[in-house]
Amino acid sequence: MAANPRHYWTAEEFLAFEADSEFKHELIDGEVYDMSGGTFNHSRISANIIGETISRLTHSNCVVNTSDMLVRLSEERYVYPDMSVVCGQALFEDDTEMALLNPVLVVEVTSPTSMNYDRGLKRESYLRLPSVQAYLIIDQHRICIELYERADVGWRMQIFTSMDDVISLEALAIELPLSQVYRGIHFDGRTN
Repeated sequence: MAANPRHYWTAEEFLAFEADSEFKHELIDGEVYDMSGGTFNHSRISANIIGETISRLTHSNCVVNTSDMLVRLSEERYVYPDMSVVCGQALFEDDTEMALLNPVLVVEVTSPTSMNYDRGLKRESYLRLPSVQAYLIIDQHRICIELYERADVGWRMQIFTSMDDVISLEALAIELPLSQVYRGIHFDGRTN
């Protein structure tokens, strides 16, 4: 007996499905994946970085998006970063304004199940998107933030591991102190 082949989702099918769904999904290479919930630390870090970024971009032409903004990475990949920033005119897949095409910054807060994906396939996809100038991967279990910034040739990567560190995001002309990103987060029984 032959196995039933899996259904390969087109972008049009996925976007129609997502528009009618009460839950979020990602499209990766023709397959649809359910988005899982997060932990208290994940939620708090996401809220912290969104708040800090919004406050620093108040007088700019940049807009901060939450994890409800779908980002189109390619015709076969649509994802929900934990945060994205677009500067100038936001470009969308179509008139529904459901899938952003031109984020400047994307941010992922890792979980044990997403860590390899965030540092692997997702990172590669984000870094291929011409509009992306910076990608932050924030660890929710320890003080560790990876910054990938577009350079003259390729990408420059920095790792921040101290609460005294300050991330300079050149593409947005702002700085983000780790003490604010991790504000109120518990590591080994200690609150930052």
